[in-house]
Amino acid sequence: MSDALDVQAHEPAARYSDSGGKYIVIYLCILVLAALQFVIAYSNVGTGSMFARMLLVAIAEAGLALLFFMHLWAEKRGFLLFVLVFTIFVLLAMQYGWTDSNRMDTGAPYSQPNAGAVSQ
Repeated sequence: MSDALDVQAHEPAARYSDSGGKYIVIYLCILVLAALQFVIAYSNVGTGSMFARMLLVAIAEAGLALLFFMHLWAEKRGFLLFVLVFTIFVLLAMQYGWTDSNRMDTGAPYSQPNAGAVSQ
């Protein structure tokens, strides 16, 4: 049925045969990356470079968590690529509305206020 390593045809639920030591090492790596974020936060660097460094460390932490704790490393490569492309698409699509966010405060551009409208 499936050619994944830990899935059998007669037993569709995945059985992960990895040792607990592997997950402890990954957990410790994530803790080290979290400590690195504190070091970056208290270092005397510019805002742009701090943002870039924190973003890279956060992406590395999220990647480790997704790959190992959510077992994406055991999935087919095509599915992993789909998850990556879909996630990037959703994050970019969420940014579409930011350019229009001033309307909540200022209203539509070039519009006239209604005479009977209640203003605060």
